[in-house]
Amino acid sequence: MSSVSRTPQELAARLFDALSARSPDAVVLRGDSQTWRVAELRSAVDSLACGLAGTRVLAVLADNGPAWVIADLAALRAGIVHLPLPGFFSQSQLVHALTQTGADTVLTDQPARITGLGLGFAVVGTANGLLRMQRTTPEAALPAATAKISFTSGSTGAPRGVCLSAAGLLDTAVAVAGCFADLAIERHLAVLPLSLLLENSAGIHAPLLLGAEICVAGLQTLGWRGMAGFDPVALQQTVAASGANSLIVVPELLKMWSTHLAACGQAAAGDLRHVAVGGARVAPALLARARAVGLPAYQGYGLTECGSVLSLNRPGDDGEGVGRPLPHVHVRIADGEVLVATRAFLGYVGDRLTPPDTVPALSEFATGDLGRLDDRGHLHLEGRRKNLLITSFGRNVAPEWLESLLLAEPAIAQAVVFGDGMPWLSALLVAAPGVAGGALAAAVERVNASLPDYARIVGWRPAAPFSSENGLATGNGRPRRSAILHHHAADLAAIHQAREASDVLS
Repeated sequence: MSSVSRTPQELAARLFDALSARSPDAVVLRGDSQTWRVAELRSAVDSLACGLAGTRVLAVLADNGPAWVIADLAALRAGIVHLPLPGFFSQSQLVHALTQTGADTVLTDQPARITGLGLGFAVVGTANGLLRMQRTTPEAALPAATAKISFTSGSTGAPRGVCLSAAGLLDTAVAVAGCFADLAIERHLAVLPLSLLLENSAGIHAPLLLGAEICVAGLQTLGWRGMAGFDPVALQQTVAASGANSLIVVPELLKMWSTHLAACGQAAAGDLRHVAVGGARVAPALLARARAVGLPAYQGYGLTECGSVLSLNRPGDDGEGVGRPLPHVHVRIADGEVLVATRAFLGYVGDRLTPPDTVPALSEFATGDLGRLDDRGHLHLEGRRKNLLITSFGRNVAPEWLESLLLAEPAIAQAVVFGDGMPWLSALLVAAPGVAGGALAAAVERVNASLPDYARIVGWRPAAPFSSENGLATGNGRPRRSAILHHHAADLAAIHQAREASDVLS
């Protein structure tokens, strides 16, 4: 492997070489109302790249669509740092990301949000339907060779900016494309927000290298409804209309989609060949139910700091873990923790900078995930080190294990398990829409029946949904455990008191 000094322009050149191998009239990008052919896409990217001359950091805050893809490719083409901004970020999180990175240009379909930040951005033009806004601001110190800054939603309010190299991003795209080379993927539908590195890398760059068409419907078209949740009917309709062969979902979307198909007696679109599932642990029962209704669901694993996708299950090489590590990563287990080396991670925004000539070609990252490699070379995850619960009986329990089993139950939309230092475990459960308490109780009983005594849920309480809006979940739906623990302290205390009273009476 070469050093991390490969430039963004070289990554863009690799992607454009893949485009050049196609007919100029071939459709490569399809939105809700626009279709872009190879020649049109190349022209639009080159035009925007020239128009961005003088920009240091380009932020993009926009809905999924062709304009987002063009902006991403143009930033690479021009050698500009790209800062994708998730639409679910709060105003304070947007201020944090733009200030920390010294972003001087924004392309957006939400100008009022940018103006409302009070950072001095003003509209100076348009680009492919997005407004271009600029400001004068001091340059931020960033690691050399930074091509993209991806802010993780994390477990606290202030997201961290992960600086990524073009070399590492290219490694990921090449590896994912290679994994799908024999699956005849001709069309990929981007279901997750493009601002998430997973969809950006595996949903744009990898399909371009594969020679596949990319469908980028708006998030509303796909079924995203903000605080109102997600509409699996809209997703099913969009997938069927697009003729997609591949897409990426998080476990909650897979659950809602497969539950909808089962309830309606429908089968998934026959064109689908691979549905990648990532973002959280997936119970085998959920994968089985999805496959029973025709969804070819395969679990994978990745981290922003490692350039996104690290391992993946696929047809012919499948298992209950998160798959075989891809060729561009080196994985080892030390003291039970998964350590991963890639060329992607250059550091966090705001960290002390390392001199460019001392940056190693491979940077090992301690993931914080507990795991093991089996005799087939597949990686299995066993929870987060920091989340590990140690009961008063000395039993170690990864809450993600139990939560994945609870979430496989159709009645349960969200679940968080507690019990560190306690003799037994408790849970806060968010019911799926229309589900009554009796169904929750039955679901817990079914899960407990499959568990050893020390890992059973002894007490639980219903809770209102955990969301980024109320500060109890990250933007991609992961629970903020410490915030939930604080917010629901009275509920957890009531669970404990009820259990202690029961013990006394018995």
